[in-house]
Amino acid sequence: MLKLIFLLVVGAVFVYLAQNNLMLVTLRLGTYVIPDIPLFYIIIGSLLTGLGLAYLIYLVNSIFTAFAMHGKDNKIKQAKSEIVDLTKQIHKLELENERLKNNSDENEPDDQNAL
Repeated sequence: MLKLIFLLVVGAVFVYLAQNNLMLVTLRLGTYVIPDIPLFYIIIGSLLTGLGLAYLIYLVNSIFTAFAMHGKDNKIKQAKSEIVDLTKQIHKLELENERLKNNSDENEPDDQNAL
């Protein structure tokens, strides 16, 4: 419903522009000359060109942001993997520390359920 209302408002604006800007103008683009174009065509064309360029800039910005986020995600995964490895190493060192404190010369099996 909101889209329908938006389309009606945009259509009303286009109709208003078309009714009040019927003056014929000459469009010069560098060496090209296009005579007798209604002014509302130029207004609507420049509006659509501006919206298209804004959307293109938005897409380029979104792509760069996605690449940056992908890099950050990879760094987070790498850091989590390093944390797990360090936790395993700490656990092994704690087991060795306990074994040395108890002066146990017996060959105790390593904890198989360790992280």
